[in-house]
Amino acid sequence: MDEDLSDSRLDRGDEEFAADIAGDSDALLEILPHFYRGEVSQANSAQDRIDRTTNWAITLLAALLSLVFSAPAMPAYLLLIAVGALAAFLSYEVRRYRFYDMYRSRVRIVQENVFANALSPEGAEHSKWREELGRDLRYPTFKVSLLEALSRRLRRIYGLLFVVVGVAWVAKVTLFTPERQWTEAAELPGVPGVVVAGVLGVVYLAIVALAVWPTERQAKGEIYGERVGEWKED
Repeated sequence: MDEDLSDSRLDRGDEEFAADIAGDSDALLEILPHFYRGEVSQANSAQDRIDRTTNWAITLLAALLSLVFSAPAMPAYLLLIAVGALAAFLSYEVRRYRFYDMYRSRVRIVQENVFANALSPEGAEHSKWREELGRDLRYPTFKVSLLEALSRRLRRIYGLLFVVVGVAWVAKVTLFTPERQWTEAAELPGVPGVVVAGVLGVVYLAIVALAVWPTERQAKGEIYGERVGEWKED
């Protein structure tokens, strides 16, 4: 019973300590830079993980392209392995991008409501930004949907990589195997080349559809909406 009372008093003391900081603007401004630097560091770490995933995807793609075109006898289906590998890297990167956007959104809410208002006192961007930020720290949530993250990574990076693989596959089964029909060069064991080409075409149509999917923007802190140089004009 005594332990329960002591724990309860400790909890109340913690709440009062935190409440004192929340009600004291000087104390709040003293801890806010530390919080801001921590979130910036988290966002930078998440960005670094994204970059490493992209670098591995590009490295693997370059290795497979070099292997496939190193000799005419190399089969074209190795490029289908590249498509699967890119899809796997994309799935990892989408998740990492969502974590990055979560940390970046916290950085942006401080920039919008503290630093921007300090430079130009026009009022906070969000009337309850402190409550929103506190709630997100207690119960972290992704700010960008899986579909939007997938679409963004396709448009920014992976769409071009998939195009490179597609063009390389077409070139391999046509220009680089003139002694055979393209349907023979494209076939897999037990699977006709026409079927392989049809499935690959469906995959690429799905990639295009996902890349241009018309969703409402949820990602935070992107550059958008202004003409280049417009921000400096009177």
